[in-house]
Amino acid sequence: MKIALHGKNIAKEAIPCVQDLVHILDEKKIEIALTQDFQKQLKKAKIEVISTEILEPGDDMSGINFIISLGGDGTMLDTITYTAKYETPIVGINLGRLGFLATTPRSEVRIAVEALIDGKFEVESRSLIHVDSSEQLFAPYNFGLNEFTIVKKETSSMIVVHTYVDDEYLNSYWADGLIVSTPTGSTGYSLSCGGPLVHPRLKNFIITPVSPHNLNVRPIIVSDQSKITFEIEGRTNKFMVSLDSRSCSVDDKVKISVKRESFEAKLIRFDHNKYFDTLRQKLNWGVDARN
Repeated sequence: MKIALHGKNIAKEAIPCVQDLVHILDEKKIEIALTQDFQKQLKKAKIEVISTEILEPGDDMSGINFIISLGGDGTMLDTITYTAKYETPIVGINLGRLGFLATTPRSEVRIAVEALIDGKFEVESRSLIHVDSSEQLFAPYNFGLNEFTIVKKETSSMIVVHTYVDDEYLNSYWADGLIVSTPTGSTGYSLSCGGPLVHPRLKNFIITPVSPHNLNVRPIIVSDQSKITFEIEGRTNKFMVSLDSRSCSVDDKVKISVKRESFEAKLIRFDHNKYFDTLRQKLNWGVDARN
């Protein structure tokens, strides 16, 4: 078995967890590959790892059985750029705080590795969002797990996002911006802007305005078989677009559309980590501050 490790930062309090994981993989005689970014973080933390392969985004992942993402949900989103079309199953070890995606706590590292060896896990398929544009935005990694957003830049004025679904006019959103989210991303930025929670197995996109001028403009759910196209205008001709944790500036001449990506993300979920349990725990459902 060969397992890749990826992380963006190793906080001081997370060093023992990473050391434990490396020790367990060595103990189980599992071959280790490292992403280039994580290799640099290991050197900074003075953690020694014997690795047989150093990976960069776009490298062939066909020989990797699993990739372990060490961090929070942001690290999980970054891991998708490595798995890409190879759909390498991802295990999220939560070294961060919230952890909707990275659901395995650092205290259960050994349990997670042993479950991988014994095959005691489920593989969840998560749809990705793909961005096409006249300026090749985010290429060659123009896909994301959570959402694509268009927001205003360096101005207090709203922007207008003219939106079309399969070339049919939907609405002109007068707002601070617009979010197109996958079901997985429904617990992210979209949720904070009033969007609905959508089960990750559903095949939808959620279109959610950011601080809309008209309060009767509500989020809408459309099929992810649709192609969604945008035209942007505002008092300035510069806007920000983002795809998961990546962002860049564009002008109003850019043509942008989104659709479902042809491949998916494969997330490992262990028997004791259930989706509805995660929702209740992370959103504090049923918690009464009076008790």
